Amino acid sequence: MGKTRRNGRLSKADVRAVGLDFIEFLNESNRIDITDRDRLRDIYNAEFRRSDGAKDPNFSTVLYVLRTYNRVRVTRGRCVYFSRNVRVVLQDQWWRPCVRRKSTSHRPLNVGSFPLPPNGLEESSSPTPPGPEGGVRGRRRLAQEILHKLKSNRSEFVADKNGVQVSSELEMLDGKVCFFVDQAEVCRGSLLVENKGTSSVEFTYYSPLHWINCFKFEDSQKVTRNNPLRLDPGDKYEVSMMFRSAHVGVYQVTVAFEFKTTVRPCCQPFHIVRIIEAESRTQLAQELGPVKPFKPNRLSSCQTENFSVDEGEAPESLAKQSLEYEVPLGHYCCPPYIKDLSQFLRNHRKTSHDHIHEKKSLLEAPLAFSNYAERFHLLLHLEESQMLVDIKAYDKEDVTMKQDKLNKKLLVLQVPGVSENRPSVLRGDHLLVTKSKDVHLQNITKYKGYVHRVELDQLKLGFSSKFLASFIDKMKFRVEFTVNRVPLRLQHRAVQLAVQHQLEDVLFPVGSKATIPGSQRLLSLFDRKLEENTEQYTAVCNIVAGVSKPAPYLVFGPPGTGKTVTMVEAIKQVLKCVSGARVLACAPSNSAADQLCVRVLQHLDPREIYRLYASSRDPNQVPHNLLDVCNLKDEMYEFPCKMELMKYKILVTTLVTAGRLVTGGLPPGHFTHIFLDEAGHAVESEAIIGVAGLLQAETGQLVLAGDPKQLGPILRSPFAIKYGLALSLLERLMTQNPLYQKGDTGFNNQYVTKLLRNYRSHRSILKVPNEMFYDSELQPYADEYTTSFYCNWEHLPNKGFPVIFHGVLGKDERELNSPSFFNVSEITIVMDYLKKLLLSQGKKGIAKISPQDIGIIAPYRKQVEKLRKAIRKTDELERYTGIEDLKVGSVEEFQGQERRVIIVTTVRSNSEHISMDIQYNIGFLKNEKRFNVAMTRPRALLIVVGNPIILSSDPTWGRFIEYCTAEGGYTGFDRTTIEGTEDVVDRLMALSIRIEPEVDTEESGIQQHVNLEWRNEQ
Repeated sequence: MGKTRRNGRLSKADVRAVGLDFIEFLNESNRIDITDRDRLRDIYNAEFRRSDGAKDPNFSTVLYVLRTYNRVRVTRGRCVYFSRNVRVVLQDQWWRPCVRRKSTSHRPLNVGSFPLPPNGLEESSSPTPPGPEGGVRGRRRLAQEILHKLKSNRSEFVADKNGVQVSSELEMLDGKVCFFVDQAEVCRGSLLVENKGTSSVEFTYYSPLHWINCFKFEDSQKVTRNNPLRLDPGDKYEVSMMFRSAHVGVYQVTVAFEFKTTVRPCCQPFHIVRIIEAESRTQLAQELGPVKPFKPNRLSSCQTENFSVDEGEAPESLAKQSLEYEVPLGHYCCPPYIKDLSQFLRNHRKTSHDHIHEKKSLLEAPLAFSNYAERFHLLLHLEESQMLVDIKAYDKEDVTMKQDKLNKKLLVLQVPGVSENRPSVLRGDHLLVTKSKDVHLQNITKYKGYVHRVELDQLKLGFSSKFLASFIDKMKFRVEFTVNRVPLRLQHRAVQLAVQHQLEDVLFPVGSKATIPGSQRLLSLFDRKLEENTEQYTAVCNIVAGVSKPAPYLVFGPPGTGKTVTMVEAIKQVLKCVSGARVLACAPSNSAADQLCVRVLQHLDPREIYRLYASSRDPNQVPHNLLDVCNLKDEMYEFPCKMELMKYKILVTTLVTAGRLVTGGLPPGHFTHIFLDEAGHAVESEAIIGVAGLLQAETGQLVLAGDPKQLGPILRSPFAIKYGLALSLLERLMTQNPLYQKGDTGFNNQYVTKLLRNYRSHRSILKVPNEMFYDSELQPYADEYTTSFYCNWEHLPNKGFPVIFHGVLGKDERELNSPSFFNVSEITIVMDYLKKLLLSQGKKGIAKISPQDIGIIAPYRKQVEKLRKAIRKTDELERYTGIEDLKVGSVEEFQGQERRVIIVTTVRSNSEHISMDIQYNIGFLKNEKRFNVAMTRPRALLIVVGNPIILSSDPTWGRFIEYCTAEGGYTGFDRTTIEGTEDVVDRLMALSIRIEPEVDTEESGIQQHVNLEWRNEQ
């Protein structure tokens, strides 16, 4: 993050900082009343402008930038009027000559509730004329020098030296002084300068390196370079400080102290730096703080390879299988070289194994049909290898089990988090348990326990009779979780079948072979509203006409534009208009597939539709309105024979369960059309599970719907991500195939239609994502009444603008052995808004809202946990009816969903961790897709809580914050009271004295920090 742009010119933030310094300089020298532009320019050039090293901008540039920030007014008569309250001026330490006296007092910390003066400081006597190193110029020079040195040697500058010690009665560690204060109260403390050496030193001056209006520093002697203070051995001198902020948050200021061992001009000064960190917090924030300090925990992946497995007792099948197994499903086991390849890719170590270099070359080569299967096999093996590591995060040591009260042959194991699919465990899966007393033996026995039931956060397991005979109460075990390999195996088979069935024209299309009639058939749609939407109507007509075949047809559906509605109408029209049509409709998740089926049932004969569930699906989660058209019969799933399934005109299933149709031997070409909804959410090898083996390239039509601008598939392996597995088939076609790319006249409707009408969000919520990701083409068509519910909310900074950015300077924290981050200052603000929404609703014409209409989005799992804890600790919220329906989750968990109100907490407040976010593809910064999804979930009100300084370092977030500021939606911490954003971020990065080292746990970043649900969609 540099101070200059690529072309060498200073950024607006840097120029603004220089301009504010100049105004401060005029204040110090009693010349702020000068208004003549030429005279001010001469003062700027002769006395203020820095020409050594990094040059200051010219005076005209400074005036131009200050005008954009409303800090100066320039008249036609060339008069310049600077704003006087541009920055809090700390009690001047450099220009006030006074009688020297030694001070040995050590005042204790005081906390009071008296108010500060309007500008945060007491009035002081007029300063004397500036000297060559005085005032703001001295501070700027000092900041520049120390910042440069701090980057190369931090420890040197925070260390006491030459017998001089700078201490405080407050807690101090590695040069950082930390204290807490209740919100809006004043905190007083002091820094004690003490000469513990054997010779005298001169205390020449001290200065904060950047301004922030919450702090005030002063000393009785008004120490300056012109008025140094001699400290003899044993002398002490106090610098008092005062802090107050009306806003919760964590506020830092860096103070540099300068000393000389002699008063001779040639003597080089030495510096001691102290970082002051004040946290203004509430009682709730205190209770949510770290339970214990963060200590990284490395996973133990090294276990004995000498073990035997005692087979357990599997549950009776819940499925009645009439569908034969005609197409084999191989095991596709992970080859031994994958571990070596991962290490080679990770450490870039030399290797003599030619096949490792060959695999690396395969990964780096462009994807083509000639390397299609081989490359995907390799990517899937890399992903599985990481999954096997990540699942170990849930392994447990020294746990106990107990016998089930209803069935003595089952043992009950408590697994907190399993109800949230952390980890995912389904009926029929298995775990491995080892007796704790045996884990250190060279040859051990692992007992396989099959899952018979999943009840909330406990599992009922079936073991062998041998194991049950040796089981006694309170016996302790190591528990190992396993990965369900069936979805991976289906993907391996799919890429293999894609090559065998020669689907090159579908996967790598070069054009259409369809004969397009001069005038397409005009359709009468079942959903007549779609006829009024040109894009939706065009998409349906083109799909029915098959204008793209054999190339897939894409429905590019930005948020809220009705892509699923379009897909459903197209399915109905295909059945109505295409003779002999047979449709397979799929989606990545059961919920999305259910939604497809429910909508398809409208207007069509239910006897023509069949919803096929996997036998692992919990029968209680099957929607009641689908019971008559699905394979769940009396608590058992039936899989009809091939001929029976082929009678239905529409089969609806998940992408993974579509593989059962392939295994069952349904012939290629039986389905004339295959529709994949939410296609951007699935890796390509998963998307084609039901395509390869069922679609005939010459006659079939593949239709994909999704949005490449939103989050794609969730992966764990950094190498699988890097080399293309994270790229969905939808996004690959739209970014790499010319047929699907936007031209000068837009997209080619023969292959892709972009939906443009947004039926979800208020126009103010939609504006920034529309401009940044959708070429400003989206049109707000949402119901104005429902999207304007909160336009007159009393807590809006600007009525009529239902978007809030609440600035807070928080702190990234971690606890125990969890590497995931949380920010209690932001949680405090979120809870305040939540109470305002729920506890004061129905007033002043604002519509009532239930908790299920509110969503809270956080990028890290620990922030989600702390938010849920905060709700439980807030009595009036914990008792609120339906509060359990309020969803708190990650961006990924909200994709495809919407709420009337969305609150986003961004968490990140430390620029040191931004590189981690980028490396692991977590958090909001540097991730446009995650930003886009979060911003487009709300219908009527969007509230974002975050650190404006850190977020503004990201162009996407900077644009959003500028938008909120310009529209009057910004509130909270006033970021204009801090120097230029880039300047402060640079300094904070340099002055982060103690950052916890990142320990290599071998877990993926998504597992460590987000801990997403493990997918169990089958």
